[in-house]
Amino acid sequence: MNTMAIENEPCALRAWAEGRMIYLELTDGRIVGFPADRFRILSAAPEEKLKEVSVELNGYALRWEELDEDLTVEGVVAGRFQLPLPEQAA
Repeated sequence: MNTMAIENEPCALRAWAEGRMIYLELTDGRIVGFPADRFRILSAAPEEKLKEVSVELNGYALRWEELDEDLTVEGVVAGRFQLPLPEQAA
């Protein structure tokens, strides 16, 4: 196993939701946010359920137990979302 690749992957210290945005504080000091509506299960969830996010697997994954949803921190930071951005009104 290549431990160098693992050391360079983004890792979350904590995660929280504000409104329909999910935020991650990463070990390198960055704070990354993404709209919950970019993922199928999260887009259908009420805001109260979005707040039940936990950091798992030593900071490499996000988990919503009651929604049965898991996301990798690496995928979120890389912008690998399931759903496109909604159309913006002109």
